[in-house]
Amino acid sequence: MNYVFQWGIVTHALPQLFSGVLNTLAIALATIVLGIPLSIALASARDSKNAALRGLSMGWVEIARNTPALFQIYMVYFGLGSLGLRVDSMPALIAGITFNNAGYLAEAFRSAMRVFPETQIRAARSLGMTGPQVFWYIKLPQVMRVVFYPITNQLVWAILMSSLGVVVGLTNDLMGVTQNFNVRTFRTFEFFAVAGAMYYLLAKLVTVSARLLGNRLFRY
Repeated sequence: MNYVFQWGIVTHALPQLFSGVLNTLAIALATIVLGIPLSIALASARDSKNAALRGLSMGWVEIARNTPALFQIYMVYFGLGSLGLRVDSMPALIAGITFNNAGYLAEAFRSAMRVFPETQIRAARSLGMTGPQVFWYIKLPQVMRVVFYPITNQLVWAILMSSLGVVVGLTNDLMGVTQNFNVRTFRTFEFFAVAGAMYYLLAKLVTVSARLLGNRLFRY
């Protein structure tokens, strides 16, 4: 093997790589922040008496869970573009991953809502609380306790899926920065090895942080 490793090149590129890490994390967080209210709406619509809402929810979940995430991103970036609706790389990536996150989290929220005791709702309504107040102050906090770790898993998944942004021209996330340096220096192994380690450490950081936060929030 005649390959000579040149880790010094990667060392000089670390500031840009760390900037890419921050952008990757920001993208993933954005998809979760947008995905949670969408997933709650989808979960509620799935049990709605309105057939149109049930159909929309079921269709969304089925597409999100049974087609590749890359397909969903492509449909936003290239599909809408072919219809004359131009969407930039980052919004397309966020929209595609958000669509995916909402589909997966909708089932988690739906399951959590179904095990919620109805007696608590009747007790809250008997005290004069409105429907929105019951949902916000009684139901949602307990549901969030159940779906906290699924949300954490989906955040890790969103971090990893954000690497797909490179195929729609995104250049400022970790994978985009890594690819740019790879093209300029041809040091494929070094840059992608470091990028892989960064993805791994970022995922572990999120997992450990969520576990510590969960232990503090849900101690009882």
